[in-house]
Amino acid sequence: MSEHPHTTPSTQWHARATAVLPGGGFGNFPPEMILERGKGGRVWDVDGNEYVDFLLGSGPMFIGHCHPEVSAAVDAQLALGTTFFANNSSGIALAEDIVAALPAAEQVRFVSSGTEADMYAMRLVRAYRKRELILKFEGGYHGMSDHALMSLAPKRLVNLPRPVPDSAGICGHVEDEVLVAPFNDIDAAVKLIASHADQLAGVIVEPLQRLIPPKPGFLEALRAETEARDIPLIFDEVVTGFRFGYGGAQSLYGVTPDLCTLGKIIGGGFALGAVTGRADIMAHFDAGQVGGDDFLLQIGTLSGNPVAAVAGRATLKVLRETDAYARAEATGTAIMAALTDHFARVGIPAQVVGHPTLFDVVFTAEPVEDFRAVFRADGDRLKHFNALMAAHGVLKPASKFYISAAHDAADLAQTIDAIAAAADEMAA
Repeated sequence: MSEHPHTTPSTQWHARATAVLPGGGFGNFPPEMILERGKGGRVWDVDGNEYVDFLLGSGPMFIGHCHPEVSAAVDAQLALGTTFFANNSSGIALAEDIVAALPAAEQVRFVSSGTEADMYAMRLVRAYRKRELILKFEGGYHGMSDHALMSLAPKRLVNLPRPVPDSAGICGHVEDEVLVAPFNDIDAAVKLIASHADQLAGVIVEPLQRLIPPKPGFLEALRAETEARDIPLIFDEVVTGFRFGYGGAQSLYGVTPDLCTLGKIIGGGFALGAVTGRADIMAHFDAGQVGGDDFLLQIGTLSGNPVAAVAGRATLKVLRETDAYARAEATGTAIMAALTDHFARVGIPAQVVGHPTLFDVVFTAEPVEDFRAVFRADGDRLKHFNALMAAHGVLKPASKFYISAAHDAADLAQTIDAIAAAADEMAA
């Protein structure tokens, strides 16, 4: 008999993690959850507990875990080599796929993460415009670089456009290089762009900000105002790219930015990101075109590596050739309806916000149109809901459901039952 009969594999692994990892984890998800494997729309932890998975690796597993076409492509590449640093044919072919898919993409530069893609996109517009100021939107997530970590999730609300640093260790001058506008406020954004036009390097925005859809006319107004002043508009599509349709959010909303950043789905579950956009702006990555002073240096050990490239290409092929989008959107629509119906049934104020492939419940009675509405919502109630869902075998991130094309009828039924049970328990 074990000396510690009540310990489990997860508690043992968590104890080991605490000894070698700050906070006992990787910084992404509650460290007590230690996952071992995934298949389709489900994952299993090291204790053998099975969950319907709406975490999906934070989004990239849009066609499910261990999809046979992706696995076959990766297995074939592993026998040929995992990375070369030099160009490889699969990376070039993936760039061709991206250019064919996205209206904004004339050229592609690969990196290894969405954070890198956003960081380089902001650096790229500074090189192009020879100015330093970036306009972003309160609550917008653009990775972990210094400029991105301005008013991502401020713990205190200040008068805009002043930014609030989200992390220790950020140099004070960064606050002077970022303006912050309220998402979905056309007048405020247009006025800031107009009044700082001579200082702005670019404007960066998530076309759907975290969960919040753009109001009609908002993205169009950003496009018109920036285009009139030759200020590059960056769409951060790390999350929405190839999730909201094969042409991304830019095709869904009918607004074409100057640059677009990608990640998650394009790597098929492996580390890959990309900056895409207008060839004249992307030319700053090419010293032969722009000369030494205007050249933007970018080097990455794993940028465009062939394993991620073949996984991404296989994923995009499935998205092109199957009804994956229709299946994912049908699943998401049903879950959104269940959330609305069950919280209304028990009398808990709640708004279901997002797109059928990416959404969550926000516990508030007011419309959710910007970060401050989310800030005022009942975050403790959301944490309670998430814990109850996990107890009923449904795993989700802190503030969203990621839907996949692999979620099937059994996954949907279990999720709706879990929502009903959670609502009842929360109302009790």
